Amino acid sequence: MSKSVQRYDYDVIQIGYGPVSKASALFLDRAGWRVGIFERFREVYPLPRAVCIDHEIFRVLHAAGLGDIVDRVTSPAPVYRWFNAEWRQLLAIDWTVGSTSGGTEVNFVHQPSFEWAMDQEIKARPGLDLHLHHEAVAIEQDADKVTVTVRDTETGETRQVTARYVIGIDGANSFVRQSLGITQQDLGFEADWLVIDFTLNNGLTARDLGIPECGQFCNPVRPTTIVPGGIENGRVCRRWEFMRLPHETKEEMVVEAKVYKLLEDWIKPDQGELVRHTLYSFRSLVADKWRDGRILLAGDAAHVMPPFMGQGMCSGMRDVWNLTWKLDRVMRGAASDTLLDSYQPERAPHVTDVIKASIFLGSIICMPDEKQAAERDAMFLSGNAPEPAPFPILTDGFLHRDAMGAIVAPAGQLSPHGTVRHQGRTERFDRFVETDFSLILSNGLIATDLSASAWTILEKQGVQVVTVADRRKASDTEIGDTQGQFQRFMEAHGIKAMLVRPDFYLFGGAANTQQVEVMISAFGAQAAAMNLISVNRKEISA
Repeated sequence: MSKSVQRYDYDVIQIGYGPVSKASALFLDRAGWRVGIFERFREVYPLPRAVCIDHEIFRVLHAAGLGDIVDRVTSPAPVYRWFNAEWRQLLAIDWTVGSTSGGTEVNFVHQPSFEWAMDQEIKARPGLDLHLHHEAVAIEQDADKVTVTVRDTETGETRQVTARYVIGIDGANSFVRQSLGITQQDLGFEADWLVIDFTLNNGLTARDLGIPECGQFCNPVRPTTIVPGGIENGRVCRRWEFMRLPHETKEEMVVEAKVYKLLEDWIKPDQGELVRHTLYSFRSLVADKWRDGRILLAGDAAHVMPPFMGQGMCSGMRDVWNLTWKLDRVMRGAASDTLLDSYQPERAPHVTDVIKASIFLGSIICMPDEKQAAERDAMFLSGNAPEPAPFPILTDGFLHRDAMGAIVAPAGQLSPHGTVRHQGRTERFDRFVETDFSLILSNGLIATDLSASAWTILEKQGVQVVTVADRRKASDTEIGDTQGQFQRFMEAHGIKAMLVRPDFYLFGGAANTQQVEVMISAFGAQAAAMNLISVNRKEISA
């Protein structure tokens, strides 16, 4: 399957150059595709935004070859605590516990450092063509390609560039989304918050300042967020976020004197340096349509959410991780473009549930009315408050279904990951098993027990078959589960096998050989409907 790019300037054009676009470009480049990136600003956007990378995206970035970068710019998150005005704890979310992916639930990141590192990586890769100060002013498509008209914002000159596909990753005010006339569903949350990054003098800590390491101060007088902000130029950075109150204007919130006034109860000017500040309007919106032919939306162009779960950037990364493996197969001729029809059904419900959970958390803190805050405090302190919903899974799309079309559990779950032992080496699981379809067997299920028809499907799709065993009992051909991640996950879901997709979500799971056969048959049928075949066909041993 050859890549035919003669008729196009690029395989994919990306509009926008935020962190999600950078990740998407690097994902596509890793698969060998030529990407043109067009961004209307002159440089990496410098204002404060994301501070969190969760365990799933931490794994994704490692699997995509960006582990050195993410390790360098992140640190494990502490417990996330919520306090009322009297500093009584209302809620605690323990981000320090082990996650499905084998590390802590959340890592804090210094986003400017993260973006600068990805920017350097992009500029070093010949397959990625970056055009700063170039904005998209028109988009047209036909059956074969997309034509984007871009304007140089410095010279005013315009030109046209073509690609097989375009991804609009151009933020909440997306030109791509608006040019397609795509509407948005409003989930009902809106609040303005001043976001501030402040570096501390060397040696100064949160404890020295008498502030939570990571928390929300749910004081109706001034709802406030206090979290780590990563490391900037060798110095610890702290993030403060202050809710704009009804009597305050947006204009006054960004005046530097106002910024220092808000900070004075927490930190003094001589204890560090004000790095950046800006006012954000937090909303909850989901695009009604994520794909229009050869044009797709991702990141904030497709959805925006309140920040209280730290999931804005993470959700955008999930979008492009889901999308790029599908685009890769479609552009290789290893799947029909109907595979792309699964993008919105998989991502939109998932991110909508994340937004609703974030709104729930936002409703706890965004409460400037003292009477309402007192009622909230009483509910939480009495133990009668509702619990946040479990983190969502996939509920639609390319998943194992029964004869009636219903999803068969545990399809849609995020697969486990961890440190494993194999052939004398201890590494991350993804270092041994390629990021592609894989069938993971355990607890007595044997690959040789599968039927010839099952093996035909697995080989056609290039599915890697691996056996994971207790690290004390693993043979040379098996992978030793040193953290017990796989054993615990399978036991919790009552399965002994799982078919994992390239984006690490389960196509399905099975408890015995017969169920494995049924699952593989269903996988083969869905794959055939989309003309899905292996992209490499090379033999991969366990």
